[in-house]
Parts: sequence; C-alpha cells; structure tokens
Amino acid sequence: MFVRGGAALAVLLLAAGGAAAWVYQSLDGNIHSADIDDRLGGDRPANMSPGSKNILVVGSDSRDGDNGKYGKGLTTMQSDTLMVMHMAANRKWATVVSLPRDSWVGIPACDKGDGTKSTPHHFKINEAFAIGGTSGEVAGAAACTIRTVEQNTGLRIDHFMSIDFQGFKGMVNALDGIEVCPETAIHDKKAHLDMEAGCQTVRDEKALGYVRTRYSVGDGSDIGRIGRQQEFMEALADKAQKKLTSPTALYGFLNSATKSLTTDKKLAGIDSLTGLASELKGIPSDRLAFLTVPNYGREADVPTDKANVVWQYPQAADLFASLAADEEVDKKSLEARSKNPVYAATIRVSVLNGTGKPGQAAKVAEALRTAGYTVVGTDNAPSDTGKTSVTFPQGLDRQAKALVSRLPGARATQDPAAAPGTVTLTVGKDFDGVR
Repeated sequence: MFVRGGAALAVLLLAAGGAAAWVYQSLDGNIHSADIDDRLGGDRPANMSPGSKNILVVGSDSRDGDNGKYGKGLTTMQSDTLMVMHMAANRKWATVVSLPRDSWVGIPACDKGDGTKSTPHHFKINEAFAIGGTSGEVAGAAACTIRTVEQNTGLRIDHFMSIDFQGFKGMVNALDGIEVCPETAIHDKKAHLDMEAGCQTVRDEKALGYVRTRYSVGDGSDIGRIGRQQEFMEALADKAQKKLTSPTALYGFLNSATKSLTTDKKLAGIDSLTGLASELKGIPSDRLAFLTVPNYGREADVPTDKANVVWQYPQAADLFASLAADEEVDKKSLEARSKNPVYAATIRVSVLNGTGKPGQAAKVAEALRTAGYTVVGTDNAPSDTGKTSVTFPQGLDRQAKALVSRLPGARATQDPAAAPGTVTLTVGKDFDGVR
C-alpha cells in the first residue's frame, strides 16, 4: 500500500524535524528497529555505486492485533506492497521501482526463525516475507525479503522499512481523508469496500479498502492496483504538504506513521529518517521516477498459471543494472522497449555442458524450464570452458539478449553456423545460476 512511500515519507519526516522536543522524543520512541545484518549471509551483491542508497520498502499485511479483521485465517506475516527506492550518489535523482506481489521469482533458502530453513524454490515474491516471518519477527521477514530481492535484481539493499495497515489509516485520518475519483462503482467483499462512482473523500476502512481492492475494479490485476496505490499516495503527499502546518494534524500524522514503522537498526530513529527525508526533498520532482518492473502474465509461458506475472527480460535486467551502476533510467524509453515482450516459452534453448562436471547441462536445463524456457536438448560441449556463453543464429538476437540477461557475466555472440531457431547456452565453470 505504501507505493508512493518516498514522497510521503519525505513530507512526514521533514515535518518531524521542526517538532517540539517532547514530540520528538515521543515519536523517536515509536519507531521499531529490526536487527537483520546477521541474517543476510555473506553471498550478497557487491556495492557497485558507493554513496548511492537502495532502500527496500514493504507495506506489511500483518494480521496481528487490530489488523486481524482483514483476514484472520492467515497464520503468517504478509507483505502487501514491495518497492525498491534508489537514491543516486549525487542526490540529484531517485527512482522508485514497484515489484508486483504476484511476481514469480526464485526464493532462496531462508532462516524461518523456528530453528529450520526453507528450501529454495519459485513462488510469488511476497512469500519471502511470510517465510522469514514464520516466528512472527519482522527481522526474519525483512531478511528473507532482502535476500530474495537481491538474488533476483542484483541490487545490494542498504536499508529496509515497513509500515502496516493501522499506520496507513492513521496517516489518512490525520489529514481528514483523501479525495479519490473512481470511474465505476466498486463492491469488493475481500477489501471491505462499497463505493459509488465519482469523486469522494475516503478515510478509515474505506481508504484502506480503496488501496487494497483488486479483483472488483479495472482488469483485476496487481499491476492495476499498483497504479491506484501510486495515485493515492501522491494525493496523500500533496495534501500533507498543505495541511501539516497544523500542530494537531502534524502530531496525529507522525504518531500514526512512526508507531507502525519498522526499519533496520541504522535507519531507526527520527534523526536518521529526517536526514533521509532531507536528501529526498532536494531531488527535483521531474527527476523522481516511479516505475513498475517490466513484466507480463506468466500464462504466456505456463498456460495453466493465470495468477502470476514474470519479469520481462532483458528490460528488467537492464533496469536493475542501470540502478546498480547508479545510472538514471529513462521511464519513457523503458516503457517503449517493454511494449513487445519476448516470452520465455518462445525461446528454444540447447544446453551444452562445458564445465567437465557430469550432469551440469541437465541441472541448468531444469532451471531454465522452471523459468519458462523451452529446452530442446542437452549435450556436452566440444571442450571445457571457464566462461558461460550464448550463441545464436541470425534473426534470434532478441531471444539471445533475453536469455543472456538472466545469466550474470555471460555474453551473447551471433554464430553464422548455428542451428536455425535455436539459441545455444554453453555452461562454463563460472556459471552462477539463472537470475
């Protein structure tokens, strides 16, 4: 739900910087911290751009306490919204990338907090929060989510923050509600929402229901919901800038937000968060981009899966590589390049084992099938090689680029002698998995 979190967070934290001392102490004590450093392990992406920051923001769907009315049947911690905010090292631009909760990704082995570890597998990305939070600790939920995001994006996450349902409602109520203008009536039992069409001010449960509704409006997708959430949070941030001059509204807004906020230890506290907000405030609005990772329905690769989306390659890989290198992303260009996706199922791949280790081709072939690719055969390479590579015949450059973008360190080369219609992957000793 906290998709427009960067802008809204800047507003609320900058306001906190001018609060009276007793208010400051009260708010500072509200913020929860989670010690995640020891849970992340050592196999993490390198920091490619010192000075930049990648902050993982989660809208927590926890059903504890007052949140129980939204789904008491759930027994695990849940994440409703997930995004990565990249702040450039020079603080002149920032990009916020939403990761749909229905993204079908690889989830690594995670400490479940009950003395056991999960098994690596593929599932919706938001399951990572539930796996790590099996014991009810936000630290575990955050650590597993960070590991999952790092594995699938190649970005090193520097900070984490989470806000739950009650904090969101309190922020909206402190501003006397937010105006929304649905084009059609919305009746959604799951989101506890009944709204007529037209502009109206929402607060309390209706505000929460509006940002949570999915199946009863638009195309019923998580992508559509992300768009509504972004619009809502933009309106919240705009109203907060105008209304937070009132001490009463200011305190109510900040009290609700900070009570429901959990961060990593380094970011915990009003001082750290206000510093972050000050940096955000200095970024021009036209250099603050809000994106959704390029994706398409997984049904295109697996006809029986009508519920999930997969990230589109090479566009997703290009996006994350740019952010890792601290290079600004052109939103219009990215969207234009994402209009005609190359579906993984349409890419025919022959896998050759160049490692000298028996069984590697079969192992990689299975990983590719899991990712949706069509594997047409496996064999041994003519000779062992240290480098993983992709070769392709004329006319399959888009397919080759899509595949190689998921193989860290690999390169694609056109081969005039290559078999038509097939991309060949030669697995080298440096092979580091399929991202």
